Amino acid sequence: MVEGLGFPQRIIKATPSKALVIRINLVFLAFFIIVYAALLLRPSLSVYHENAASLVRCSIRECHHKDENGIKVKAVLEESTDHDESNINLPNYNKSKNIGLINETTSSHDELEIPSFLKKMLGKGKKKIGMVNMDEEDVSEWNRKYLGETIAVNFDHVTDFFKWEDLFPEWIDEEEESDVPSCPEVPMPDFKRYGKMDVILAKLPCNEKERRDVFRLQVHLVVANLAVKKGKRDWNKRTRVVFWSKCRPMMELFRCSELVKRQGNWWFFEPEIPKLEQKLSLPVGSCQLALPLWGQGIHDIYDVTKIQSSSTSYLKKKSKKREAYATVLHSSEAYVCGAITLAQSLRRSGTDRDLILLIDNSISAEKRAALASAGWQILVITRIRNPNAEKGAYNEYNYSKFRLWQLTDYDKIVFVDADIIVLRNLDLLFHFPQITAAGNDFSLFNSGIMVLEPSNCTFKVFMESRNDVVSYNGGDQGFLNEMFVWWHRLPRRVNFLKDFWSNSTINEISFKNELFGADPPKVYAIHYLGWKPWLCYRDYDCNWDVEESFVYASDVAHHRWWKVYDAMDEKLQSFCRLTKRRKTELEWERRIARKKGLVNGHWRINITDPRRSHLVKD
Repeated sequence: MVEGLGFPQRIIKATPSKALVIRINLVFLAFFIIVYAALLLRPSLSVYHENAASLVRCSIRECHHKDENGIKVKAVLEESTDHDESNINLPNYNKSKNIGLINETTSSHDELEIPSFLKKMLGKGKKKIGMVNMDEEDVSEWNRKYLGETIAVNFDHVTDFFKWEDLFPEWIDEEEESDVPSCPEVPMPDFKRYGKMDVILAKLPCNEKERRDVFRLQVHLVVANLAVKKGKRDWNKRTRVVFWSKCRPMMELFRCSELVKRQGNWWFFEPEIPKLEQKLSLPVGSCQLALPLWGQGIHDIYDVTKIQSSSTSYLKKKSKKREAYATVLHSSEAYVCGAITLAQSLRRSGTDRDLILLIDNSISAEKRAALASAGWQILVITRIRNPNAEKGAYNEYNYSKFRLWQLTDYDKIVFVDADIIVLRNLDLLFHFPQITAAGNDFSLFNSGIMVLEPSNCTFKVFMESRNDVVSYNGGDQGFLNEMFVWWHRLPRRVNFLKDFWSNSTINEISFKNELFGADPPKVYAIHYLGWKPWLCYRDYDCNWDVEESFVYASDVAHHRWWKVYDAMDEKLQSFCRLTKRRKTELEWERRIARKKGLVNGHWRINITDPRRSHLVKD
């Protein structure tokens, strides 16, 4: 009975609580009705609430909303953005990349008003304009206002997961010991869908602080391929390409000398199609070798005539200009012996190309005569100071290498550092475009041997940029790697660096020494890092006497250099003598190595180098 009485009592207690809830709900309902009625009396606010999603987009895009009278009103959220890339609809492209392009291109359609030179180019006739990286509004507006037939070129944009290092890795398996290197695919348009185009117009993203941007490269490659495949050519095999960009378009694809007109952010190029076509035929990055070592099978040596035949067909139709090897000496005579030996090794390789040596006034008349006798054609230059170098530093004038681009009597130059000897003919490099070089650290190339194309225009760009471009190593190699981020990889056998890093295995050391000493040669050139052979006793590599230089020590490579020296005329050999100061330094280093008891034991070797007794003044 107690349980039966308890049940109705609980119902009676719950009844007042339910009534209270009903009264509270009625109060809130009345409040919301009042607020809603108030909002209805303020129609001007409805402009900003037509589409809630559009307000979110306005934070990264330029949004215009029409009020009741058709007047455009900018969204409030737009005020927080100074620049705007929002007019660019990126088809099939993720939104995060769209955000990344803020501040990189135009902030309004007004800035895309047709430039005067393009008006003249298009004329009154109906021209076909291929438009790359433009939104639909740009395409339709140009089609309506400028009487041209605009053709929107669509392509899948690279994602944020596609990194520069995917195209330009620090290392690839050049020897194909475990795999054949390959490159990731950069999406391109379906070119079969498009007809011929009178002009190709593109809007380029621009990030001054980061030149290695995959999407920026992709847009360049799309435009370059369109120019080659769909661009109408004039009698001189050129087509018309126009960019809108706050940054200079990549000189690697659209050469400085091909720039016809610049007006504000508009750049008008007439690229030479055969040369552009050749660059596009090479791998898309350093992820593959431009000059393969092997054929289809790993034991088949690559037939280099394939490269020669594909790249010379166009040159045969032109009046052939000259090609040359070149090096640079400035600020001291320390590398005179190296330059003499380099010239002799080039001639022994069988080349008949000109050998051009740029020198400054630090080289004496006697040394100039010896360099000329070795085979160099000498040109005297004024040094170029590196504005970021300290006074008296080793790199103070290393921007003098820029003078190579002033050798405009030549179509192409193969630059070779003076601390290199050439063992195999390098003439095949003249079939490659600028910049072609062996890899270095990270995504960079080594400028010790590189193919370049002289141009006064390019030289001018270097001079204008030298105060702004930051060189990673404070020298010319770092500067050039910022100016030419898209380059073509040569095998390291073309520019084989004499180095053995701390993590080098016994097998790797044996492999390198086998390459250094092979006869006939298996490498094209040896690049002598560390102490140079002519600054050591010929008995052994003096890098063994300095712990910090162990990574550069190789007696095999050392003796290979002296083999070239021994083949030279005695008069030329005399310019490789030791100075009194250098002999003192060598003896000091041997003494320190002896005290430390360095395990390599080279300090025990008896010195027989005859130069020890025939020193020259400092």
